[in-house]
Parts: sequence; C-alpha cells; structure tokens
Amino acid sequence: MSTVVATDLRASTRAVYVVFTFLGVAMASFAARIPQIRDELELSPSRLGLVLLAIAVGSITSLPLAGHIVGRFGSRRTVGVMAVLLGVALAVVAVGYQFGVVPVIIGLYLYGFATGAWDVAMNVQGALVERRIERSIMPRFHAGYSVGTVAGALIGAGAVAVGLSVTAHVTIACILVTVAVVTAVRGFLPDDEEPSSPSGADGGLGGALASWREPRTLLIGVFVLAFAFTEGAGIDWISVAMIDDYDTSAAVGTLAFAVFLAAMTIGRWFGPALLDRYGRVPVLRVLAVTALAGLVLFVFGAATPLAFAGALLWGLGASLGFPVGMSAAADEPAKASARVSVVASIGYCAFLGGPPLIGLLGDHVTVLRGLLAVAVLLIVSIALSPALKRPV
Repeated sequence: MSTVVATDLRASTRAVYVVFTFLGVAMASFAARIPQIRDELELSPSRLGLVLLAIAVGSITSLPLAGHIVGRFGSRRTVGVMAVLLGVALAVVAVGYQFGVVPVIIGLYLYGFATGAWDVAMNVQGALVERRIERSIMPRFHAGYSVGTVAGALIGAGAVAVGLSVTAHVTIACILVTVAVVTAVRGFLPDDEEPSSPSGADGGLGGALASWREPRTLLIGVFVLAFAFTEGAGIDWISVAMIDDYDTSAAVGTLAFAVFLAAMTIGRWFGPALLDRYGRVPVLRVLAVTALAGLVLFVFGAATPLAFAGALLWGLGASLGFPVGMSAAADEPAKASARVSVVASIGYCAFLGGPPLIGLLGDHVTVLRGLLAVAVLLIVSIALSPALKRPV
C-alpha cells in the first residue's frame, strides 16, 4: 500500500469515526431530554410513543430512497446535507416543544428523515473502509456512535442536574454536530472507486428493487430489525421506566440510560476481535442471550442497583447486531448501497412500531412490563443468525 493511499485511508477512517460519533451525540442530546419534553407536553406513555413514532416515519420515508441517493450523489455529499437537515430539525424540536406537540412532531419527522439517509450513507462508507483495511472494523465505527451517545447522555444528565433548559441544551448540541460533520466528510473516500454492478448499477432504482427480492438480504433485514428493536427500546424507554416504575429522579433515570449506552460502546469496541476469531453467528447468538438476560433482570430486578445491572447486560448484548448486519448486507461491494438500504429499511421498522407498542403496553401493564416485548424478537434473532455468514 503506497504512502498516499495509506494516508487517505487513515483520514477516511478518522472521518467515519467522527460522523458516527456525532450522530450519536445528536441522538442522545434529544433522547436525554425526552422526560422533560414529555412533562411539558403532558403526554401519557401511549401518546409519547405516538410522538416518537414521527422519527420512525421520517426514517422509513427516506430509507427506501437512500440507496439511490447515495449511488447518485455519493456518501460524502449525502452525509453532509443530512447533517445540516438534522441540525435544523432538532432546533425545531428544541424551540417548538414550548408551543405544543405539532412543532415537535414536524421536527422529529425531519430528524428521522435525515437520520435514515445519513445512516445508510455512513454505513456504505464504513463498509468501504472495512474492505480496504481487510479486517472487522464496522462495530468499532458503531462504537464511535455509542461513544457519542454516552457523551450526549452524560452531558444531558448534567444539563438536567443544573437546570439547563431543553432549548439551550439541544440547540447548542445540534450546532456543534452540524459543524463537526460537515467538516469531517471531506475525508471520505470516493464511492466511485468501488466496482460497478454489471446492470442496473448499485445506486439505481432497478438495483434497489432487485435487492428486495433476495432471500438472504431480507433475512438479514429481519435480524437487524430484532436488534434495532432491542436497542431502540432501551434508548427510548430505560430512563422513563426508571423514573416512572423504579421511582428514581430524572438524573438517575438518565444515568441508567447512560449505563446502557456505555455497555453498548464496550461491546462494539471489543467485539471485532471476537468476530474475527469465532465468526459472526456464534458471537451474535451469545450476545442475544446476554441481552435477554439483561432485559429480564431490568424488568424483574425490583431494586435500582439490579435495574442498573440489567441495563448493562442489555446494552452489552444489543451491541453488535446492527453493525454486523450492515457489514453482512455490504459483503458484495457492487451491491452494497442497495442492500444496506433494504436492510436498514426493514430494521428501522422497529423504530416505527417500537415506540407505540411499548407505549400502548405501558398504559396497560406499565412501561417496565411492556419492555418484555423485546424478548420475543431476541429469540427470533437467534434463529435468523445463520443468514449473516459471509458468502463463500
């Protein structure tokens, strides 16, 4: 590898880490303030779930188009533009929640739209870098996302503790995120260095539609959906369940959320060595069981320390499913963006159905008991894990 190529690869690796990390900061900056927004708008669990549904609707709108968008405009431009849109969207939420639920829904829809396309584009770039390095690194990129979420959650806990308003906190965060990401994407590798598809190029609509008919791609998508539901339920509801069902303070609830995210970060950072040594399928099966054990402990622990332990195991177990699913979808470079778009579209259905499902169950059996719905999909993920084997 020449010195110039190695330098470009190091620069692109750093750029991908930055982009993943600051998407995490943006997400956690909003998620850490969900209880305060909920209180200001006087939302029940089911109504809160419906409001959060706007994020998933926005993502589902953009994801089926994301493969074509990335193929046409490239991952660099796509991430940069979506970072600006995300910053505007969170600013709308930060200011709009003081005026009612409608501005929040509009802002969250735009946030979800931006996140969906950004997610596909950064995973396509991450898969390109992973192939150039020739070792499992995608989970570490997602660990960067988790580092961002931990940082965002801890800052959020501090903002709550000192009484900083939601408007000031989230607005400052989204400005920092936008500036950092628009600067970082300059280091991305060009997507056109990848091989082209023989017909109906990867980024074309024909290639995208063809990927929806591939059994392996669809199975990977359902697997990712199961882990996305597991991850998303923790992100959306751990702090709420701690406050409402364990009767903790808002700061303690946000700290439990941070523990969950920290565990995911640890799993994603150290997971690649396990994947390279033991393979995708055995590692993912063990982690699914770990997440299941953590979920049960969180729900039935009956004491705050046990709930924290459950959140830790839950986050550790949920850590690798989504990033390894993205890597599996991108195993063939020529079809990477189309397949990643399909898998992400299916996976994000968890965010579409998850918030209202948990919220509805929360109205009837408490949010804490409603989280047991996650267990069903974890069992499904164990059965589907063989689909993630690398093609021979």
